[in-house]
Amino acid sequence: MTKCKNVLITGLLFTVAMTSGFSQQSIHTVEIEAESFSRQSKDDVRKWYVKSDPNASNQKYIQILPDTRVTHDDKLIAGTNFSNTPGQMAIISYDVEIPEPGRYYVWARVFSSGSEDNGLHVGVDGQWPESGARLQWCEGKNQWFYDSKQRTNEVHCGEPYLIYLDIEEKGMHEIQFSMREDGIKMDKFLLTTNRDFKIQN
Repeated sequence: MTKCKNVLITGLLFTVAMTSGFSQQSIHTVEIEAESFSRQSKDDVRKWYVKSDPNASNQKYIQILPDTRVTHDDKLIAGTNFSNTPGQMAIISYDVEIPEPGRYYVWARVFSSGSEDNGLHVGVDGQWPESGARLQWCEGKNQWFYDSKQRTNEVHCGEPYLIYLDIEEKGMHEIQFSMREDGIKMDKFLLTTNRDFKIQN
């Protein structure tokens, strides 16, 4: 288990709007630096490492290493360089103060250089819902790029509005990411109750 410094959180309260399925009225957005994780687990095969890049936020990011499946020609080995099961490998956790209950859509800023380093899973408090499985990045190759799409059988490059966490109580929660594909780099992530949230890359 690896520990790191306390999570860096920027919480912003936005205009009034309804969030489907919850009584909350206000839109909340919380942004977290990826390198400010609280702990790692299930990291005996693959592990997150803090790296430097002047183009990343705070000039730091995290990456799952080693990276042995760089191209489609490299062998896919389930349980080693690939995991389609959320919460199975290379879990990184963040202690995040959630301002209000609600459905929080998850956006992440990642750097993907190919088709084999563009997938993650997200969960909360040790639970890995289907709505947090298979975050996928096809756009924005070879640059830091924010997106929120879920890979489906119908759309392999991902569908919007499907990646979210339902959090029923405000307060401290453990937001977690786990490996789908090794080699992926993450700079920061964002939770928002605004389903129609847009970000300028």
